[in-house]
Amino acid sequence: MFFKRGKKDHKTDHPTDDELVKIYQQHGDMVQLGKLYQRYTGLVFAVCMKYLKDEDDSKDAVMQIFEKLCVSLREHEVHNFKSWLHVLTKNHCLMWLRSQKNRHHKDIQEINLEKNVEFTYHPHHNNEEDLENLKAAILSLPAAQKQCIELFYLEEKCYKEIVAITGFELKKVKSYIQNGRRNLKIHMEKL
Repeated sequence: MFFKRGKKDHKTDHPTDDELVKIYQQHGDMVQLGKLYQRYTGLVFAVCMKYLKDEDDSKDAVMQIFEKLCVSLREHEVHNFKSWLHVLTKNHCLMWLRSQKNRHHKDIQEINLEKNVEFTYHPHHNNEEDLENLKAAILSLPAAQKQCIELFYLEEKCYKEIVAITGFELKKVKSYIQNGRRNLKIHMEKL
């Protein structure tokens, strides 16, 4: 009844990385790609944690890298999947960090631009009066928006620092800042 499996049977049960890559590249078999990626999700997550230093961001990155893998693996010739995936993961993380840095910089530029627009929009107001109006507008925001706006724009904290200080989730922090900025703009336009 019990028999020893031959090499051929063993190979079909546990195909190599190269075999799974070829199957995916030739047939687009997502099940096989999923099996292959599952072997390395721990590695991908560890690399993401090394660069992003945030568990939620790293979990998101693991999913995004799989989506990127679905496209990239069909476009590139891969000889060593593990090292190729490591480089893909590292590059994804570095691009994400660069985009976050740029996004933070753009947000600061946008609020500065909005302040300047308000100053030019009301030429009869002086800058001191506009500053007082802006302070009043910030005070009128809901508590969470007020706290996030002050930390982000006045104390120049990054999203992760705000998460650590407030205890809010990253998505909530981004939402509070975006909504707070919009509410400030509306308040200033009324003046």
